[in-house]
Amino acid sequence: MSLIEHLKQVRDFRTQPRYELWVVLLLVVMGVLSGCTGYRALADFSQRHQGAVLQLLELPYTRLPSYSTIRKVLERISFESLSAAFNAWAMDTIEVQPGEQLAMDGKGIKASVVAYDQHLQDFVNVVSAFSTRAGIVVGLVPMHNRDGSEIEAVLTLLDVLKVSGACLSLDALHTQKKPSSKSSKAATTL
Repeated sequence: MSLIEHLKQVRDFRTQPRYELWVVLLLVVMGVLSGCTGYRALADFSQRHQGAVLQLLELPYTRLPSYSTIRKVLERISFESLSAAFNAWAMDTIEVQPGEQLAMDGKGIKASVVAYDQHLQDFVNVVSAFSTRAGIVVGLVPMHNRDGSEIEAVLTLLDVLKVSGACLSLDALHTQKKPSSKSSKAATTL
C-alpha cells in the first residue's frame, strides 16, 4: 500500500470536514520532509505548491487547506491512529537489516500539553527509531507521560518493528540497574 492509502486509514475526528483528512496529513508529511517545522511554514508550503499538488493528485478542490485547518487537525489528531498508519507504511516500505544501527529517542509534542498550571503536566511523547543507514524514521510509538515511561515505549516499539540483530543507540535513561522482566526479555532477543 502507498503512503496515501495508509493515511486514508487514520480515523477522522471531524464531523463536517472540507478536506479529507489524508489530504491534510499528506501536506504535513511533504512539508515536514521539506523542512517546515511550524504551522505557518506548513501553510506557506501548502500555498506555494498548491497548483502542482492539486493537479498531480487530481484533487476536487480549488485550493489546499489553510493555516487554521492544518493547525486544528494537528492539535486534535489521534496520535495513536496516525502512528499506527505510519508504522504500517514503514514496515511495508523499509526493511531493517541485521546489524543495522537504530537511534531511538523520545520527544514531547508541545501542542499536546494539558494542564499547564499543574505540577505534573500530561503531554504526548513520540518515541521513534531512526535508521542511520537509510536516514529515515522506521517506526514510532506515542505515549502519554503519565501512562508510562520512555523505557516501556522503546520496548513496545521494538516489539512492533520485530527488530532482530540491530545495534541500538539509546539515552542513558535506558541503562537501569534493575531491568524489568519485560526489558530483560527484550534484551535477550536482540
